[in-house]
Order: sequence, then structure tokens, then C-alpha cells
Amino acid sequence: MSHLIEVAFRGNRKEFFSWDGDAPPPLRAGVIVEADRGEDFGRVHATGELAEVRCAGCAHGCGTAPPPRKALRLATADDERLDRELTADNEQARRMSMERVKANGLVMKLTDAEWQWDRRKLTIYFTADRRVDFRGLVRDLAALFKSRIELKQIGVRAAAKRLGGVGRCGREYCSASWLPDLRPVNLGVAKDQKLSLNPQQISGACGRLMCCLRYEHEFYVQSRRRFPKEGKILLTTRGEEKVIACDIFNERVTLRTVDGDTRVVPLAELKGEMGGAEHSGGTEERGLAASTAEYAIETAAAMAELEPQSMSMLDTMEFEAFTVAQLLEGAPALAEMVAESVGEAAAESTAPAVPVQAGEAGASAGGEAGEAPKRKRRRGRRGGRRLRAAEERRRTETDGTADGQSAVDDGDDVEGDDD
Repeated sequence: MSHLIEVAFRGNRKEFFSWDGDAPPPLRAGVIVEADRGEDFGRVHATGELAEVRCAGCAHGCGTAPPPRKALRLATADDERLDRELTADNEQARRMSMERVKANGLVMKLTDAEWQWDRRKLTIYFTADRRVDFRGLVRDLAALFKSRIELKQIGVRAAAKRLGGVGRCGREYCSASWLPDLRPVNLGVAKDQKLSLNPQQISGACGRLMCCLRYEHEFYVQSRRRFPKEGKILLTTRGEEKVIACDIFNERVTLRTVDGDTRVVPLAELKGEMGGAEHSGGTEERGLAASTAEYAIETAAAMAELEPQSMSMLDTMEFEAFTVAQLLEGAPALAEMVAESVGEAAAESTAPAVPVQAGEAGASAGGEAGEAPKRKRRRGRRGGRRLRAAEERRRTETDGTADGQSAVDDGDDVEGDDD
């Protein structure tokens, strides 16, 4: 029967293996496992249901798929002794590698070195601010140690996880003791929790923001959704009040009136003063209506100053209906005036076209002697086309066309028939 086990190696490195046997090995027991081109020594970290949960959720886990490698056997006393000897050899290999780094003039910091249990591979971990070309260094180290060399670049947080240490809380680093994944932590997490934004106060030994800042972040995000945003204007029984601060632990909100008076109100009482509505703010709704009416008035004034030609293109039924809908909410008096004009325009645009005799058209177009003919403003979807058609008709009639000629406006074209 195959069992899933999690094995821990030097530098808090962990991997999952399958164990063939009737029962899994005990915790903290030394085991020999399959490694890259050889064997390696580790200790059992988790077995059974805990190992299955960690395998499905850890970054180094394999999910629901079986692990690709197996744990071969339990370690003997000689294996334990050889592992203790490798601990001293690791530090010596790191110091010798640092000398070669300085000789090659590379900008990198070696954090740790790890011999494989069978000494077939030496893994060197380093940190660097940018990409490093270490091909020449690998050749020098391979000739020096007579083994396979692997250089692995890691971040400063991963380096702190490998080396371990004690944090400001007095306990071992979370990343080195129990934290399975190193999730990114940004400054927004500290802002949501109202913490100090001084990097020296919220940074760990690695120089990055502490991992523990993420532990309570979700609680703050969920709790603040029930409170109004700070700086928002609310309309309460006392008038307009501005939100100064929110105390999510005591369920209280600090408000300030226009006169500068400050008061602290429980969240439940504040909801009652606002009529049990959401924190959308009556002031915002009233401000929206006022701004809508003001915008409609400014739009009407600007439209009055437009030329008739431009007016014919802008005054469509869709635009008028949209303006009326806004005015009905913001300015009733102005909305009534615009609604009447829209009704007249709609009646004109839907009225059937009537043939106009040439003589009558000439009289209406000419008017009094010496006066220029006045064009009647037409509204509707095709107002501009009808105006151009009427202008063309007047021009033809004033040029002295045949007396029996008639013009019919069908909304799209102007056609002339000779009697």
C-alpha cells in the first residue's frame, strides 16, 4: 500500500514522496529518498490526512496527482552520521564559493550551500538585484568540487526562510516554522489596517514587509464594507455630516457637522438616523438632482445660441426625450417648457406632407419686398434633410421656374413634375 509523506530537508526545503509499506514512517524519522541523479537524506514532516491537505494546498505540493518520486527506506545510524558531517561541509563549500565569486567580479550574495547526501550535486543559493551571468563561475566550481553544480537565485524572503531566525515577536520566523507559502505583501495591506506606513516598523528581518500583515487583512476588508467611507458626506437627522473615522472594533462612527461639531455615533444608530437605507447618502442623491437640473439649464442656453443649421442636426427626438427625462427630475418648471416644445416638434415631424403650389410658395418665400425669405425650423430625425430640400425648392421657385410646377416633400427627396 502506498502512503503520501512530506519530507523536510536542510534549509526548510520540503517535498512530497510516496512510501510503499503497510504503515507510514513516524514523524521526524530520517528517510532516504530519490533525488536528482541519486539519493538524499531528509526527515518526515507530515503523513496521512495532514500530508494530503498540505499536498493539495502548498506551493511545493503536487495537488491530487501522485508524487513523482518515492521514499526508499528508513535511515540507518551511518546515514545519520554522514548527514551530520555534511552540515559542516556545507558551510565550507559556501565560503570557498564566495571566493570564486569575488574572483569573477560578480555582484551576487551567496546565502547557503547544500550538498546532496550522496555528494553527487552541490546546490548554491544566492540573491542578486538583477540577472547574473554565472556560467564562468559554474565551470570554476565544477572543477573545484569535482561534482555537479547548481546555482539557484532566490528572493530575500526565501533566503530568510532557509536561514531561519527570531522575529520581533520573539518567535521563529513564520516562513521558516509553519508558513507553507510566501504570499506577496504590499503597502495597501498596511493602509487597510490603519498601521504605520514607516517601512522600519512594518518590515521584517529580510527587509520586506512582514508576512503576518496578511493574516488579519481579510477581516478588515469584510468589516469595513458595513461602514461608510471616511470623508463621505451623509444626510442625517442633524443635517449634512462628514465621516471622520470608523471604529470597526467598537462599531462606532465619528461624524462632524458643517459648524465643526463632532460626535461619535454607534453604527446601528447611524443607520436608523439615515432611515435604514444604505450608505449611498441622501446628500449625493440631492446633489445629483441639482447637478442634473443645472446641466439641463446650461444645455438649453447653449442650444439657444446655436445657428439654425447646427440646431437642426442636434435637435433629434432622442436627445429631446433624454433632456426631458433629466428635467423632470431636476427642474420641473424648465422641464414643462421643454416638453411643450418637444410636443410641437413631434407634431410637426409626424404631420403628413401637403403639396404647395408654386405661386403660394413664392409668396411665402418672398414675403415683403426687399426682405430675405425666412426658413422655418423643422425638427425630427430628418430635420436637416428637409431644410435642405425646402431651401432648394425656394431657390428653384425664385429663379422663375414654370408656373405649373409643384413640389412635394416626402421627407427624403424633392421631385418636380411638369404639367
